[in-house]
Amino acid sequence: MENYELTQNKYEAALAKYETRLDDANIAAKVAAIIEEKLPENDTKEVKKRLFNCIDLTTLKTEDSDESVMRFTQKVNRFEEEFPDLKNVAAICVYPNFAEIVKDTLEVEEVKIACVSAGFPSSQTFIEVKVAETAMAIMEGADEIDIVISVGKFLSGDYEGLCDEIQELKETCKEHHLKVILETGALKTASNIKKASILAMYAGADFIKTSTGKQQPAATPEAAYVMCQAIKEYYEETGNKIGFKPAGGINCVRDALVYYTIVKEVLGDEWLNNQLFRLGTSRLANLLLSDILGQETKFF
Repeated sequence: MENYELTQNKYEAALAKYETRLDDANIAAKVAAIIEEKLPENDTKEVKKRLFNCIDLTTLKTEDSDESVMRFTQKVNRFEEEFPDLKNVAAICVYPNFAEIVKDTLEVEEVKIACVSAGFPSSQTFIEVKVAETAMAIMEGADEIDIVISVGKFLSGDYEGLCDEIQELKETCKEHHLKVILETGALKTASNIKKASILAMYAGADFIKTSTGKQQPAATPEAAYVMCQAIKEYYEETGNKIGFKPAGGINCVRDALVYYTIVKEVLGDEWLNNQLFRLGTSRLANLLLSDILGQETKFF
């Protein structure tokens, strides 16, 4: 019992360095003000090009197959020929069993291969299965791994169990990037989102990500603001720069501009590149492309 209390105190001590008692209405008001005042200046072609280069182009459908994923990847290969003046997407994101197909098909060096793993999207399976799935995804060609926190552990206060899992999965990833999904819609409050953000970073996340896209509500500007604040404070405390990825429900160009604006205002220009900022989406690529080119484009 004493050991349990000691380890719990370790996590409570980590959280105590940050302001985690947040008022949801206050956060919503701050976010609304940022969007109203700052978004218009970011509504430019240059920003949209930068956003396109931050996309994790995602297919996570039940009906995905080797053939459909191959075709999906071939479009990314062809992008450079068709649009030589534009930078490609940041990554292709698929289920782990398709990592090898993407690796064998992908011809573009700067585009990464990302896999969701560890019992995605619910994270409800054995840690041994999570580790095995993650190790296999990397072995098959994944450069980056997206996992979901054990939301149930977090909500029941088992911070040690939550962090131990993330640490073990980061050890499995080694130098490969680990993106940790908080599933902010299930966390509900700004205070919970702030705490989960800090614990995930403390346990080894290279990126923190809002949502799986499989649960509603998915990404929200308010959750993004809280997560970016946590990243900023964590950087000030530790010197470590952690990336941010909104995902789920990014359905239009304005949504992407909202997240760009929040990152810019909270974290600054240093974060506005695909090393530290990603957008998880399947439908945004064509919409951004259409805006950049000034005509409806259905390339992906």
